[in-house]
Amino acid sequence: MTLPHKSAHPIVFFILSLPYGIATGLVQVEFGDLYQKAGVTTAEIALLLGSTLIPNIIKFIWAPLVDTTLSLKKWYVITTILTAAGIFASAMLPVKESSLALLNTITVLTNIAVSFTYMVSTGLAAHDTPHELRGKVGGYSQAGNIGGLGLGGGLGLWLAIEFKSVILSGIVLSVICLATCFALFFVKEPVSTVKTGKAVETIGNLFKDIWLTIKTRFGLLALILCFMPLGTGAISGFFSDLHTFWNASDSTVEIFIGVIGGIITSAGCLVGGWICDRMERQKAYIIFGWINALTVTAMVFSPHTEMLYIIWTSIYAFTLGFCFAAFSAFVFEAIGKGAAGTKYTVFSALSNAPIYMVTILEGWTQTKYGLNWMFNIELLCALLATVLFLISYKGLRIGKLAPVEV
Repeated sequence: MTLPHKSAHPIVFFILSLPYGIATGLVQVEFGDLYQKAGVTTAEIALLLGSTLIPNIIKFIWAPLVDTTLSLKKWYVITTILTAAGIFASAMLPVKESSLALLNTITVLTNIAVSFTYMVSTGLAAHDTPHELRGKVGGYSQAGNIGGLGLGGGLGLWLAIEFKSVILSGIVLSVICLATCFALFFVKEPVSTVKTGKAVETIGNLFKDIWLTIKTRFGLLALILCFMPLGTGAISGFFSDLHTFWNASDSTVEIFIGVIGGIITSAGCLVGGWICDRMERQKAYIIFGWINALTVTAMVFSPHTEMLYIIWTSIYAFTLGFCFAAFSAFVFEAIGKGAAGTKYTVFSALSNAPIYMVTILEGWTQTKYGLNWMFNIELLCALLATVLFLISYKGLRIGKLAPVEV
């Protein structure tokens, strides 16, 4: 008699998501700080930060490789080794302007490699997670990504400064990335429903699976939600620049927007995922988006003091974690199994559009109409998103449809 398969504990997907955040945090926080202190201009650092973003915007191009070629676990091991090698190589470079050209190249290649690890992590999660735990797993997966940012940025920078060795930070972070491979022993390799012995047929199955997912009512609603300007976290990118409006010190920004903010958001992911398993995930996303937006409105209309800056930005970070967890939860619910890694990546890539648009809109609004209107943008976006959601939800007659399982 064959015993039923026991799903992996959600913490497995927390661990598997760590390299994705580590590779980003290393560049955005550690290198951003160190190279700035070395006299590199802000414009040049911006180009370096862009090297981490570009692969993640276009990663849907190579996403099909994960579901059509090697096994998911093999992809994870290979690309994690490449990610660790990239982190170590970038840490070996002297921290000076002349290193930037090579560092940008290494950063792009490293982020291409690590994009595969996250695709695999989400693919394994989609196959191994029962419907009732999709919210929890989504929360753990997002918390791992954000926790990785803290390791790559916070721990990496601390090691580099405390021990005056960028190389040491690179070694430690590389070892942590490689160690995540051991989590693969606790999750089952799924049987592919896409791959066949013929490449053309396999590719055909892949795109058929994507199309069948998008055309379902759950899939179409998830697609609509991805484009909604809700729970984007866009304004958090301005918190450090606007801290003087609340008389907050630079050290407060470094601690509460940087290190502690990441921890708070990770905690929010875990709590938000738990809540998502106890209600309709799409509705949870709308509710969480409203809570997040109302926090911003309360922040701008409350007294502008350093203490309230700490309190409101911390609440925002916590509720943003709710939004991240709900996003993963409703996407996992929509994509089912099959070419799960590719499908999750497609939805994830599309969700960057509203983040970009809201960020540009908020920056323009602050310049044109001032701080109050800027902070109210997220509330107006929440109102627009809610109207669109209610129309879509009713029009698609989601109601009590059975969740996608295959």
